[in-house]
Amino acid sequence: MKHYFLKNIATVLVIFLSHSILYAQQSEANIDVKSTYSHALKLYNNKAYAAAQKLFKQVALQDNTLKSDADYYTAITAVKLNQPNADKLVLKFVEENPSSNKKEKAFLNVGNYYFSNRNPGNALKWYAKIHPTNLSFENKNELNFKMGYALLVAGNLKLAKNKFYSLINTTKYGSEAKYYYGYIAYKQKDYTTAQSYLTNLGNSDTYNEKVDYYLLDMSFKNGEFEKCITFGKKLLENKLHDERSEISKIIGESYFNLQKYKEAIPYLRAYKGKRGKWNNTDYYQLGYAFYKQNDFENAAATFNKIIGANNSISQNAYYHLAECYLYIDKKSEALNAFKNASEMDFNKKIKEDAFYNYAKLSYELGNPYKSVAEVLQDFLKNYPTSPHYKEMNELVVTSYIYQQDYKGALEYLSKKKSSNNIELAKDVSYYRAIQLFNQKKLTEAYPFFTSATKSSDVTIKIAAMYWKAETDFQLSNFKKSLDGFQQFKRTQNASKIEEYKNVDYNIAYSYFKLKDYSRAANSFSNFIRKAASTHPFLDDARIRLADCYFVTKQYTNAIKAYNKIITKAGIGSDYATYQKAISYGFLGDNTQKINNLTILVNKYEFTGLKDDALFQLANTYVAVKNNIKAHEVYNELINKHTKSLYIPKALLRQGLVYYNDNDYNKALEKFKKIVATYPNSSEAKQAVTNAKNVYVDLGQVDVYAAWVKNISFVNVTNADLDNTTYEAAENKFLENNTEKAIDGFTKYINAFPNGLHALKANFYLAQSLLKTNQEEKATQYYRYVIEQTQSEFSEEALNKLALIYLKKADWNNATPLLIRLEQEANYPQNITFAQSNLMKGYYQANDYKRAVTYAEKVLQKEKIDETVEFDAKIIIARAAFKTGNLKKAETYYKEVENKASGELKAEALYYNSFFKNKKKDYKGSNTVIQKLIADYASYKYWGVRSYIIMAKNYYGLKDSYQAIYILENIIKNFKQFDDVITEAKKELDLIKKNEAKTNESVTPNNNKRD
Repeated sequence: MKHYFLKNIATVLVIFLSHSILYAQQSEANIDVKSTYSHALKLYNNKAYAAAQKLFKQVALQDNTLKSDADYYTAITAVKLNQPNADKLVLKFVEENPSSNKKEKAFLNVGNYYFSNRNPGNALKWYAKIHPTNLSFENKNELNFKMGYALLVAGNLKLAKNKFYSLINTTKYGSEAKYYYGYIAYKQKDYTTAQSYLTNLGNSDTYNEKVDYYLLDMSFKNGEFEKCITFGKKLLENKLHDERSEISKIIGESYFNLQKYKEAIPYLRAYKGKRGKWNNTDYYQLGYAFYKQNDFENAAATFNKIIGANNSISQNAYYHLAECYLYIDKKSEALNAFKNASEMDFNKKIKEDAFYNYAKLSYELGNPYKSVAEVLQDFLKNYPTSPHYKEMNELVVTSYIYQQDYKGALEYLSKKKSSNNIELAKDVSYYRAIQLFNQKKLTEAYPFFTSATKSSDVTIKIAAMYWKAETDFQLSNFKKSLDGFQQFKRTQNASKIEEYKNVDYNIAYSYFKLKDYSRAANSFSNFIRKAASTHPFLDDARIRLADCYFVTKQYTNAIKAYNKIITKAGIGSDYATYQKAISYGFLGDNTQKINNLTILVNKYEFTGLKDDALFQLANTYVAVKNNIKAHEVYNELINKHTKSLYIPKALLRQGLVYYNDNDYNKALEKFKKIVATYPNSSEAKQAVTNAKNVYVDLGQVDVYAAWVKNISFVNVTNADLDNTTYEAAENKFLENNTEKAIDGFTKYINAFPNGLHALKANFYLAQSLLKTNQEEKATQYYRYVIEQTQSEFSEEALNKLALIYLKKADWNNATPLLIRLEQEANYPQNITFAQSNLMKGYYQANDYKRAVTYAEKVLQKEKIDETVEFDAKIIIARAAFKTGNLKKAETYYKEVENKASGELKAEALYYNSFFKNKKKDYKGSNTVIQKLIADYASYKYWGVRSYIIMAKNYYGLKDSYQAIYILENIIKNFKQFDDVITEAKKELDLIKKNEAKTNESVTPNNNKRD
């Protein structure tokens, strides 16, 4: 296209300086006006507009005959200098000189000035003021041409076309006018007119390239595809052709329209796009060409660049994209593409078939957006006459089970009652019961196990019998659990299921809990005889067998049984050593008792039984008359185990030993220490009685009386009433008459707040209130117990009070109690309870270092519940991740993944996918996510979070369609997860900004589909 705008503005600095010097040398009084005017014109013609304007202004002031011309040039120079008052000066000139022959010329000059400076808007404004009748023929043609061009640039094609038409037959402008007239017809899609004028331009090098392209494009739009291919290839022979990209596109589309897809591909690929960007139609044509050549990899890679569209082309594209994914075994990707195509209404047949495939793939793979059952039911609702209706209907229940949504399955079956569904509900009840059992919801699980025992499926029926009995056991219904396990054992084919290997162990434990130790021993023996050497319950069974012998006073058999545990160095060897020593004591063999207790103290450094062993060892030394050694051991217990419950007992025993040795002063020292340090213990009351005996023997009853007056819990006058009131409440407690017990203990505490039995009364009242679900009331009484000196009730009170606070997630109150419980507990299970909850509490408080410390303590234990083990490992994994130790986090998440189930498994799988993404193992990461979605879809949060990683994976795999589609669906469907939505929007914005660089159909900062 030829340009008519002036591109250069000459520099006039030298001329201006010359004029200034000349001007300065003249005497102002002797100016020759005409000479000045003449000089001003010269400066004007030399484009020294500023200098010329100054002279024209002087002339206008000094010579009226030249004023009109001087004003004209003053206005024109103002225009050329872009002075803000230029318009006003020109209009002022016209107003003052209405009959001037320069008026039209002034308008034309101003218009031409703006025209040459590429300002068609201003040019048109001035051209419009001109009356053409006052112009010469040549100036009229110039005006029409420039107005036509300015109108064309301004987008007013109709008026521009008229202007050019008037010039078609002129000598000067004819050729250019034909070109522009034809060009405008082309733009107006008047191809007949356009071809007529553009083909008659002759051999004009100025227009040939452009004209050839327009002619090619018009042939294409007229459907002359063969002609386009021939002509286009000829044009491409010119390697420097400006429109090579567009020409290639036309050739490619021509082949495409002729269904010659193989030939189309190289030309479609050669297209560079508009301003370097393709649109969705461009991607569709190339993708479809690949698709028709069965090149599904390239087809998918092209189709998946069609983003953000909602039209018939995109529906077709997404359907074919889904097909391509299936051909290259990318089913998860196909699911999304079918879903997208099924959501568009442009082609009803494609919509239905896409929905069918989407539902089928959802069943096979799982669905991140809805439960599979919902997807299947949506299909049935939308297409009740579909030939696939029966198939989809049968998949609904199976999908619930496959997704472990047993609750949903049972609800569906209850709505669709039939003989078949009633039977199926019994089977599903079993899986629902197991699910609830694993969630520790035993009461809720029980009726489902009962229903499952009526199943016609023998395996499910037998397994349900076993787990129903196990639930009874966990609920402390030991008689029912015994009956259940025995019935299970007698049932035909029970031995064929996995649970059978535990039945003797469970029968034995039920007998043990019922205190039928003889039968328990027989059952434990049966279990030990049959169990594999690696059975996880074997060590515990051996210990309980030995305990049965011990409780039934078969001490010799007990010792043999304990020895087997010690010899095998199994779990509980320290306990077996202790029990063995006690057994020797009951047999009267104090030497062996001392030997075994000494072994326990020296060999098992971290045992929780060390203070028990020291107390028994010291007592045994007393029994064998070795009081010196006894005192050494008592002192070791008192000095090294300052939190032990045995300290007041040890002090009492020491006092009695000193008393029996007639060392009254030391005896009194021990008794008084008990009273001062442990005033609420039962030993304190005994210590007062023993001290009384010492004072009587010393003949110092008055000293005793004075001492006793200062002891708060000793009140001789009220002692009988104190005891009577307490015993009345305690009897109700022992009779399990909880309401009366609460009433009695409350009355006792009100009457005797510091009474002889205040400690026990507060503890038993708290226990009774807890039993009746009055947790808030129980709190103050547990508080009383733990605020006293350590006693036999302290451990249980700390445990129960901590539990009350833990239920409310009140970590501020729970944490100090758990710290005390860890330090003071004698029972290993309470220590584990404290440590496992401290790790959780510190994690909640973002104290990751302490959380990990406690988690590692838990994992060091020989025997812990599997749930506690997983909790510890997940805490370490989470804390490591939070603190940036990704290697450690990955290690522990992998351990959790290997054994966990339920939500922990879902979380572990999420992080597995996360770590694989970080290593750029995008395919491996997606495989893990697909497993998470397929098997753990009910844990929506982890599924949705993993889908953000899947989007990142797809983008890493150059599949921008999948990435964007997934993120948009997360934003659309999961508004309940604020943190996930925020992350998805951020990721989507980044991807769209990047894609917008090469795809004009993508709009950044727009997180919704068109």
